[in-house]
Amino acid sequence: MAGVVALVLAVAVGPVVVSPLDTVAVLLGLTPADPAAPVLIGAVRVPRALTAALAGAALGVAGLQLQTLFRNPLAEPYVLGVSAGASLGVALAVAGAAGGSAGTFTAGVVGAGRAGTVVAAAVGAGLVLGVVLLLSRWVRSGVVLLIVGVMLGSLATAGVSLLLTVIDPQRAQQFIAWGLGSFSGTTGADLAVLAPVVAIGLLVALAGSKALNALLLGEDHARSVGVRIGRVRLLVLVSSAVLAGAVTAFCGPVAFLGMAVPHLARLAAGTSDHRVLLPAALLTGSTVALVCALAAHLPWLPGPIPVNVITSVVGAPAVIAVLIRSRLVNP
Repeated sequence: MAGVVALVLAVAVGPVVVSPLDTVAVLLGLTPADPAAPVLIGAVRVPRALTAALAGAALGVAGLQLQTLFRNPLAEPYVLGVSAGASLGVALAVAGAAGGSAGTFTAGVVGAGRAGTVVAAAVGAGLVLGVVLLLSRWVRSGVVLLIVGVMLGSLATAGVSLLLTVIDPQRAQQFIAWGLGSFSGTTGADLAVLAPVVAIGLLVALAGSKALNALLLGEDHARSVGVRIGRVRLLVLVSSAVLAGAVTAFCGPVAFLGMAVPHLARLAAGTSDHRVLLPAALLTGSTVALVCALAAHLPWLPGPIPVNVITSVVGAPAVIAVLIRSRLVNP
């Protein structure tokens, strides 16, 4: 129910306010009282809201998978360097593409379009996460793995910075604006690529729910009940890379959702069963992202606020509160 309310508000609220009744009428295919509402809602706000919902669901599920796999509450695509790797992949792919506005920066990869951008981002994300998983065979400490992820993310960020010094200044500025994160600028054609990619990643994640439950008690226990650890790692690698890569390609490297949403989902679901947690993370992530999209386009603001500003303001206190609460419950 909260997700539905957040969706309606995200569509209704913006620099030009549309009444909730007109919003619901447009969403249901009816004729609203305001004749301008169908164009404003259908062309701008519905794609933005759907993008936010898909991005939140993708990052929430990817974060939950990584936290379970690494058995670390701070693991997420952004911290592990996956988003930075995806950013590097996108930067390399679009460096030679035609320029455009900041909202359409990722519009093409030398004729491959958005699909090529998503592939580039997923490959970049997968390479970084693959290195982390490879090192996890020898490094058993979750803290060390997180540090490795941060270092790999720093290397990828350095690569992006180097690229920005050699490409056209206009494109460099566009990339910087893109890197701040935004759910805006997507079209129906973009969603036709983003939605199936996210759906595939989510289905792969949901298929591994039982194996993730077994991993809660450690890899030795998982092996004892017949779980193929290598296969599970591959499934998490593929789904997390695809989810984080797709979101990064269309929205930029969105921070904190992958870390905060799994904690909020556990709190809401009251269970560690991934058959419940994964759908809970999906719904919670969508709702939180819609709230962030709403907060970024409030009517009294002089202009849209970058998504990463909102997610940091929302995500940081949420993670701190959940960690303090867990420490008080389990001192």
